[in-house]
Order: sequence, then C-alpha cells, then structure tokens
Amino acid sequence: MTSSTTPTDLTIVPIETPTLGDRSYLVHDGEVAFVVDPQRDIDRVLDLLDEHGVRLTHVFETHIHNDYVTGGLALAQRTGAAYLVNGADDVAFERTPISDDEVVEVGPRMRVTALATPGHTFTHLSYALADAASGESIGVFTGGSLLFGATGRPDLLGHEHTDELVRAQHASAHRLAETLPDAAEVFPTHGFGSFCSATQSDATSSTIGQEKTANPVLTSDEETYVRDLLAGLAAYPAYYAQMAPANSAGPSAPDLSTPAQADPAELRRRIEAGEWVVDLRNRTVFAAGHVPGSLNFGIDGGFATYLGWLIEWGTPVTLLGETPADVAAAQRELVRIGIDRPAAAATGDPADWVEGTGVELGSFQTATFADLAQVRHHRDVTVLDVRRADEHASARIQGAVNIPLHELPTRLGDVPAGEVWVHCAGGYRASVAASFLAAAGLPLVAIDDSFGNAEEVGLHLVGPDAA
Repeated sequence: MTSSTTPTDLTIVPIETPTLGDRSYLVHDGEVAFVVDPQRDIDRVLDLLDEHGVRLTHVFETHIHNDYVTGGLALAQRTGAAYLVNGADDVAFERTPISDDEVVEVGPRMRVTALATPGHTFTHLSYALADAASGESIGVFTGGSLLFGATGRPDLLGHEHTDELVRAQHASAHRLAETLPDAAEVFPTHGFGSFCSATQSDATSSTIGQEKTANPVLTSDEETYVRDLLAGLAAYPAYYAQMAPANSAGPSAPDLSTPAQADPAELRRRIEAGEWVVDLRNRTVFAAGHVPGSLNFGIDGGFATYLGWLIEWGTPVTLLGETPADVAAAQRELVRIGIDRPAAAATGDPADWVEGTGVELGSFQTATFADLAQVRHHRDVTVLDVRRADEHASARIQGAVNIPLHELPTRLGDVPAGEVWVHCAGGYRASVAASFLAAAGLPLVAIDDSFGNAEEVGLHLVGPDAA
C-alpha cells in the first residue's frame, strides 16, 4: 500500500487486494477519513486508521459487488461511521441512502459528490472528490465504471441485461469525462486482474485526461465500443453468483480465528466423504508428494479465485499448509469470497497428514513443453489444455483437447483414456487440474512451463494468434 498526497494535502491510501484484482481506498485530511469499497477483512482498514491517526466518518460503496464480499457494513458498525449505499439498492440492512448528484461533506476539507454511472450494475455510483476549501477537483472513485484503459464488464447481472448495461457503461464513462477536469485522478476498484474488468491494463495510475486519449470507451463511438467489448468477454468465476446476495444481506465481520486441527484419520474421513481437503503448498512440492485425494490450490497463486470458481458452493473445506501462517493467509482469502470458516486445518508436511492411516503418499510427474515435444516423437499422449476457451481458440497445440479448468470437475469423464499431459499458460491452473486428475486415478504429467515456450521447442501451434 502506497499513500499519495494530493496537491491540497489530502491523503489517498490504496488498499490492494492483488489476489482478487481489486483496490479499496482510505482518504483523509489528517483528522477525519472516509473509505471506498472496503474488502471483508476490515482489520486492514482499522490498522491504517490507527497508523494515520484519523477517525473514520463515512464508508462509501460504489455498487453491490459481484466479485467479493464487502466489509462496508461491518466497518461502519465497528467505527460508528455512516454507511452510504445507493438508495435504489434493495438491501436488508440499515444504511445512509445516497443518490445521483448528492454531496457529502466529510470533515471541513473533503467534498464528495455521487455521480450515477450505471453499466457495471444498474445502480452504480462513482464518487468525485474535491477540496472543499479551494474547490479543486482531486479525483473520482469509479468502482467498476471507468477503469484504467477499460471499463467494468456489463454482463454479470444476466444476458438479458447486457446490451442495456454496456450502452449505459459507455454513456457513464462519457459523463465522467465531461464532468471532471483532465487533471482529476481516476481511482477504480476493479481492473488490476479482477474478472469484473472487461479487459486488463498494466497501468497503476491514471487521470481523466489520460483516459480520454487511451481508453476505448472514450475514443470509440458507442457501436464500436459495444461490439468490441462484447466480443472480448470471457468466462468469469462461478462464485460471483453468490456475492451480490451476500452483499445485499449485509455481511458481518469475518471470523479469522484458528480453525480446528484435523488429525490424519479425520483428513481421510473428510476426503472419503467428498469434502475438499485443499493443499496450499507450491505445485512442485505437491506433485512430489501429497495426501491422496487432496486438491492443490497453492496459496502462491490465484487461490481464492480458482477455488471459488470450481467448488460446489457449500462444500466443506479443510486446509493443509506448511505453516499456520499459510492457513491464516488462506482463511483471509476465503472470507473475501464468502467462505467463512474452514471445516478444519492441518499443518506440517504430507507425511504428518497420513501418519498411522496406512495410506501412501500420492505423486505425479512434472515436465516442460520441451519434454512434451520429445515424448510425442515416441508415443501418443493426450494433451489436455485447461485454459479458458478463448485462450485455447487464440493459440493452441495442434491436437490438444480443451477442457477449461472451471469445467474440469464436472467433465472428468470427458478426459480421453490413457496418458494425459496437462498444461495451462504458466503452470498454476495445470497443477490444480492435475490434482483433480490424480484424485480420479488418471495417469498424468503436469506441464510446469510457460505456454510461450511451446512453439519454440517444436510444438506446432494453430489458431489466429499462433506465431
């Protein structure tokens, strides 16, 4: 987290959640503060308030979030701050309703104006910040509206609403561009890897003026923007369907206390009952030795995104970590997507987790694309590509079978018989897939390599983006 001081000495602190691709914001004048779009684990915000020595008076939500569970209500209740949510949103909790063009004074220095910016949702609001003393425009908190080089995706509320929302998104971006000066900074919630963003950008900061010259929503006419954005939309995590109902109900503060510890016999019972026992270790050590039937979602990658995407909602989750810190990190990730409590946990190494059960550790081979190229000279193997369908269509190994990772748990029967070499773009998703294949007893090799190396080692790629 890096604080930035505005020209008028107001401080804006981005609160990064890189694993979900989001940012929240703490803004203060040295005495009072407001927060925009806080994540569920509000202790991070509370620590910042203490660090900066400021008092929280307002919490603003730009929209009912689809990719994470908010901490807004819990934070407001904990601090006594007003909780501002669009008055048109149907929520089950008491809030301070806010609507288009409404102005909120936060202390003597900060003036926040709500701007209706539908498109990501129907009731989406952005919040323009000005220095009340000078009248100078500082920036705008755009949530899932205007992002860096992109916009929030318009298809999360259902196909039947997408056309209306994508056109509203175009109009909303233009409203912001026309309302705010070029020097105003843009502070989006999404767009740092979040699937809530229609496309991704490497930018870490921007202004209205920069977006006017570089963002397709502001450089394209409406029909071109609509056509190009809809053509580029890919699949998004299934757990998103759970987020809006949870946020509309008013989530409580999370319980991050240590889970109950499971012994090897309990781990075996849980696996045999069809529960998820999730190994948080790096994919390399998982391949070398793991509890049979456990699933590998390494805490070093897109842990919560992919676990939330693949799991049948409500399935109990037990966490296996090398250290208590790994388990605690995983808990924090899970509460952000509404998986509130692990069923149990265990720490140590795989030998500890099977001790006394008579069960031997499982393992599988890992390889590179160069190894695959050599093997294909000698014998037939199935190449299983678990990237998304759009990635596979763009460039793929000739003859590869595509079962996107998020479909694999329910399509294991579609995996061809025989030896399977599974790959993705960089290795993380391939290891997740390999753990499912191994749990099903299928013979496999996990390719732990960058897909960019595939053609260089002689594997023939096909597709419009193949070199």
